[in-house]
Amino acid sequence: MPSDLSSPQVPEATPFRCHILTLFPDFFRSPLESSIVGRAIAARRLDVTLVDIREHTTDKHRTTDDTPYGGGAGMVMKPEPVVRAIEFVEARAGRAHRVLLSPQGRPFRQRDAERLAREPNLMMLCGHYEGVDERVLSHYIDEEISIGDFVLTGGELGALVVLDALSRLLPGVLGNVDSAKNESFSDPRLLEHPHYTRPFDFRGHLVPEVLRSGDHQRIETWRYRKSLLRTKTNRPDLFEAIRPEISEVDLVAIAEMASENDD
Repeated sequence: MPSDLSSPQVPEATPFRCHILTLFPDFFRSPLESSIVGRAIAARRLDVTLVDIREHTTDKHRTTDDTPYGGGAGMVMKPEPVVRAIEFVEARAGRAHRVLLSPQGRPFRQRDAERLAREPNLMMLCGHYEGVDERVLSHYIDEEISIGDFVLTGGELGALVVLDALSRLLPGVLGNVDSAKNESFSDPRLLEHPHYTRPFDFRGHLVPEVLRSGDHQRIETWRYRKSLLRTKTNRPDLFEAIRPEISEVDLVAIAEMASENDD
């Protein structure tokens, strides 16, 4: 379960703390009890604090937004409750690395997950409405992150995406320590190769012979070339960036793979 700032301190064994500032803390309850994130919390590898921004308002209506100066559609998140929430957390937990989830932010990549996973004290602010008062961004936020070129109703889904991506990198969270290494974007330029498991024959679709050969060098070569082919097919922008580094032999091989369509 996510913790609460009024609860007893989590033992020092917890190596990573994340504070999520949101207008909708209930949004996170089920996801934080599920899957890898839930496992990380249960194993005390991850401590997540949900902070309700509305609790840091001062009026009876718990107002967190107002109309924009200069006119225009929509509402803007007010600076006072957001900054009070930030100060509330840091008065108790110390200075955190402050991230705003926003469609205006820099695109989130695997290398960002790896970098943020090394931050011992992370804070994520979930934006809403037309955005957050610019003075919050200018003076109280360390970086803005976007999970894609689209607009969501709020930053909560983005915060969950970031939390999921980094939590699986924490020591002891994944059952297999190699799982986080040998996958898409571990080399940030290549997508991951195809995977197969039993049965060998599924409705006439067979597992490639090379994977049953026991020849580890052949398998690694096959997987590398499949990664190249998948990257070329699904992310030609990434493929073109690394094309000069690919040998002619591998280029010919992936062209043959494409024509065979042996997936």
